[in-house]
Amino acid sequence: MNNWLEKDLAHNWHPYTQMSTLRDNPPLLIERAEGIKICDSSGRWYYDTISSWWCNIHGHGHPKLKKAITGQLEKLDHTLFAGFTHKPAIELAERLAGIAPSGLSRIFYSDNGSTAVEVALKMSLQYWRNGGRPEKNGFIALDRAYHGDTVGCMSVSGDGPFVQAFTPLMFPARKIPTPYCYRCPLGLENDKCNTACAKLLEDTLREHAATTAAIILEPLLMGAGGMIIYPADYLAQAARLARGFDVHLILDEVATGFGRTGTMFACEQAKVSPDFLCLSKGLTGGIMPLAATMTTQNVFDAFCGPLGSDKTFYHGHTYTANPIGCSTALASLDIFEEEKTLDHVQVLSERLTRAINDFSEHPLVGDARVIGTVAALELVGDKAAKTPLAAHDAIRGIYRRGLDLNLILRPLANVIYLFLPLCTTLDELDDIIDRTKMALKRS
Repeated sequence: MNNWLEKDLAHNWHPYTQMSTLRDNPPLLIERAEGIKICDSSGRWYYDTISSWWCNIHGHGHPKLKKAITGQLEKLDHTLFAGFTHKPAIELAERLAGIAPSGLSRIFYSDNGSTAVEVALKMSLQYWRNGGRPEKNGFIALDRAYHGDTVGCMSVSGDGPFVQAFTPLMFPARKIPTPYCYRCPLGLENDKCNTACAKLLEDTLREHAATTAAIILEPLLMGAGGMIIYPADYLAQAARLARGFDVHLILDEVATGFGRTGTMFACEQAKVSPDFLCLSKGLTGGIMPLAATMTTQNVFDAFCGPLGSDKTFYHGHTYTANPIGCSTALASLDIFEEEKTLDHVQVLSERLTRAINDFSEHPLVGDARVIGTVAALELVGDKAAKTPLAAHDAIRGIYRRGLDLNLILRPLANVIYLFLPLCTTLDELDDIIDRTKMALKRS
C-alpha cells in the first residue's frame, strides 16, 4: 500500500463505509479526471458511470466551468448573504426562475442536497404557523424514500441503514407504500394497475390533511431507495391531491434535476409545479457545492412582517449563495443551451433503453429499468418469486469485476446501476454496456 493510502487510513473517515474493511480493500486514489473518465494513481482509468455520486453533468474538466471558477475568483470569492448580495446570485436566481416550472419565483440558497430539503421542510412548517395553522405540522413521505442525512431529511426518509442508528433524533412522519411497479404494493400487474397505489396517498390525506404540512416526493426516480422508477401519472395525481387537500408538495430533485430523466426537471414530465423544488448536485455541473430551494411568491409572502417579526425565516448557511458556486451554475446552464444537452440526452436515453432491455434475459436480472441517462438492474435469486439477491459476495464480485473492466458498478443493495454524465457519447455508451455485460457474464 502506498504512502498516501496509509495516511488516508490513518486519518480520514469515509462516508457510508465500514472503515475496518478498507485495509484489505483500500479506496482508489484518484489523481485526475477528464470527460467521463477518472484516473487513479497507477494510471488506470475508469468510466465515471455514477457521475461522481450523481452530480457530474457535463464531464470532468469542462473548459467553460473552469473558466467560470477562475474568472469569479479574480473578482469575488465569498461574501455573506444576510444583508448583502452579489451579481452571480441575482443572475442565477433569475435564470432558475426562468427555467423552473411556473410559479417558482423565489430562491433560497444553501450548499447541498440535504440542506435544500431541510429548508423546504422548515419553510412549509413555518408557513402554516405564520398563517395561524400550527396544527399543520406533519409530513407524508414514501416508505422507500431517501432525502438526505440531516435530521429532518432522515425523518421523511424510509427505514433502512441510513437512518436506523439515529431514530432517537427523528420526528415521526407518515410513510405510505412506494409506487414500486416491479414490487407493486397492491400486488397488481403493471399494465392493469392504473396507478391504483395513489389511492393509498388519498386515503392518508383524507384522514390526516388537517394536521399535514406537506407531501415530499422524489419525482419519477427514487435514488438511494434502489433506483426505483415510477409513472408520471402517480406524480400528477399526488399533485392534484396535495392541492385538493390543501397541503404543500415538496419535490426533491436533488438527483433528478438538470436533465437526468430526459427533461430539465423530472416534474415537467407530469406537468407538475410544486410548492417547493429542491436542487443541488447537478446545479453547478457537479463540481462546486451549491443548492437551491425554490418556492412560490405565496409562500414567500407568508414570511413578511415588521423588523424583528417572528415570521422571519431564521435559517442560513455560511456559504449561502457562494459567488464561485453561483458563477459555475450559470456557466452550466449556458452549456445546456450551447451544446443542446437535452437533445443529446434524448438520443442517449433511446440507445440506453434498447441496450438495458437486453439484460432482461440474464438469470440474475429480475427487472431492468431506464429513465433518461439512468439505468438499473435489480438482481434476484429467484425470478419467479422476485427474491432479492442476498449473496453479498456475488454483488461485491460484480463490483470488483467492473473495476477490473474499467467500470464503476457501485451497488445499492441488490441493484446495479448506471447514472451517466449527460455528455456520454454513443460510442462510450456502447463500450460501457459491453463491459457491463462482461462484468455480469460470470455471475
